[in-house]
Amino acid sequence: MIPIGQELPQAVRQLIPWLALSHGIFHGGLLLFFYYQGWLGRRIRQERLAGAAPPLTAVRRHRRNGPRLALLCLLGFAAGPFIVLLNWGRIGVYPLHLFLGTAIILTVGGAYYLSRRIKVGDSAWRAWHRRLGIIILLLYPLQVLLGLAILL
Repeated sequence: MIPIGQELPQAVRQLIPWLALSHGIFHGGLLLFFYYQGWLGRRIRQERLAGAAPPLTAVRRHRRNGPRLALLCLLGFAAGPFIVLLNWGRIGVYPLHLFLGTAIILTVGGAYYLSRRIKVGDSAWRAWHRRLGIIILLLYPLQVLLGLAILL
């Protein structure tokens, strides 16, 4: 590890813009996957409320992709402060982006936690899971736009 106050090697300094760009592209892709996940959840909910048989393929995909998305989101979040720390030597350079990212991570963690509590016929946990999912789908595009403003 490089002590604070010591200059980074030139190769690392040249890598930072590419790391920032890949961080943005990664989260842009995650945004699309979160919307797909939301679409699956909505489809499952519509069938359940209509009293129809659950769409098993959608249920399997939603359950399989949820934990993966949560982990990828956490890894992508961790990469952001790391890149900023490499570039600036401190984390709080972009406070709004950091705050919104933290809020998203906490919301994703809450949605994951609640998903493990959902049982057949139990609508309370399911309703809170849905609310957190909607919050994720509202916050994530704002986060991506803030990131674009930082990059551009």
